[in-house]
Amino acid sequence: MDVDSDSDSEIDSESETNSYDNMDALLNDRFRDVAQAEGIKEGMNEDAKKFYDLVEEASKELYPGCKGFSTLSFTTRLYLLKCQHGWSNASFTSILELLKEAVPKLNIPTSFNKAKTMMRDLGLDYKKIDACPNDCMLYWKEYEKDTSYHECGASRWIVHPVVEADVLPSKKSHNIPVKTLRHFPLIPRLQRLFMCSATAKSMRWHDEERKKDDKLRHPADGQSWKDFDNRHKNFALDTRNVRLGLSSDGFNPYQTMSISHSTWPIVLMAYNLPPWMSMKQEYFKLSLLIPGPKSPGNDIDIYLQPLIEELKELWEVGVETYDASKNETFQMYAALMWTISDFPAYAMLSGWSTKGKLACPCCNHGTCSNYLKYSCKTCYMVHCAFLPEDHPWTANKSSFNGKVEHKQAPPLLSEKNIVDSILGTHLDISGKTKDHTNARYNLKEMGIRKNLHPKKTNGRKKVKLAKACYSMTNAEKSIFCDVLKTAKLPDGSASNISRCVNLLERRIFGYKTHDAHFILHYLLQIPIKGILPDQVVVPLI
Repeated sequence: MDVDSDSDSEIDSESETNSYDNMDALLNDRFRDVAQAEGIKEGMNEDAKKFYDLVEEASKELYPGCKGFSTLSFTTRLYLLKCQHGWSNASFTSILELLKEAVPKLNIPTSFNKAKTMMRDLGLDYKKIDACPNDCMLYWKEYEKDTSYHECGASRWIVHPVVEADVLPSKKSHNIPVKTLRHFPLIPRLQRLFMCSATAKSMRWHDEERKKDDKLRHPADGQSWKDFDNRHKNFALDTRNVRLGLSSDGFNPYQTMSISHSTWPIVLMAYNLPPWMSMKQEYFKLSLLIPGPKSPGNDIDIYLQPLIEELKELWEVGVETYDASKNETFQMYAALMWTISDFPAYAMLSGWSTKGKLACPCCNHGTCSNYLKYSCKTCYMVHCAFLPEDHPWTANKSSFNGKVEHKQAPPLLSEKNIVDSILGTHLDISGKTKDHTNARYNLKEMGIRKNLHPKKTNGRKKVKLAKACYSMTNAEKSIFCDVLKTAKLPDGSASNISRCVNLLERRIFGYKTHDAHFILHYLLQIPIKGILPDQVVVPLI
């Protein structure tokens, strides 16, 4: 019994979508090989022959005289619908049985398991690897049969009894893994790109068809690509060797903000392809699906092990691959050129901490940071460095850190937590505001903004905090939230920001990075102009 087979069928959707669009071209290549000279077959390796034989076997007529579908294309399309609409395995089998009963000559699998076997044989399957619930290890390779991790002691299984023992004593409990990583093997999917002559030719586009006029239209025009070729000349000799990019971010698969959950897909893109193909969904390669309910954080390297093993093989040894466009078998190598992520994920993927004393990867050891004794955190005070050199605020010591600023601005970065800090401070949102007792004690220790220093009252047992110029009353908070709640936005400019506003609690939460950009540049200045004083409004705008 596969205890989570229904949920797994939804994961198959990405694989089936990618395979469906190129299916016709792949079948044409196979049938062209049969019709033409024997030389086409002579160029294949054994894996390619086996794959094409499977495709040919599954490509019979759906029914006598059918022109629109083959058995393979129809089954793939039906399987895709199952994944998109959440059909159970049992319901999928029932549909297949009904179709077979209505059209006896219909050439389709008779059950879900047989349909899934067809997909697996074509290399569209994935592997399940159990993981420690504390992200300590994968139950993989030499640890595959272990039942707990020897250091943290966490069990691999959740024991889930099927029925009460006194009702049906013959029934046994099933071992359900606490956490499971899904691994979609990368190597066979890269090989499939070359088994279709159309995409195989496109994999050489970056060298054979790209305009080389020193204009930046493709990553191959960039300096990093050229430097890589100069450094690894053997890799650059064969233009079919694959240049990969990796991207990752967390998302909530439950489509509701009331549940806190973060699942992390690891996606790879092949940059050999022309730009109008490389960024299309059907050419994305989902390699890993890291389970929630929380971000793996720095332990993401535990989950990356299967992918890293494949990438090492592709870089050091290569894999034998058949090129349908040239009818030849070659040794394919691949290199991971770069990663694409937001700033928090950058720390996870690169190993450079984006927190603490040296948080800025651009400034490196030149990062200007101060440790706040009472808040027990690091802050970055050189705000005026981002202003023009002749700006009057660069000499305004009392309003900032008590110093005249002469430092040059580092390269600009935009982050979502800027908006988190602004909204959290103005609305005094717990956990988000930057104005609290410890922050006031930090100001006192630094000797700046004396009007905001905390004052002890009632025999020095209680602390009184003076109202800051950026603080809002409850009535002002309600006005602020109401403006964002009722704002009418053009289609496509941002998501439904009103759903992120809670008027009762006077809070704003659940917005994404693009929403934060839109709020900061277009919405924030509308409510603050009528609520806050100019000394706060002008810097914000």
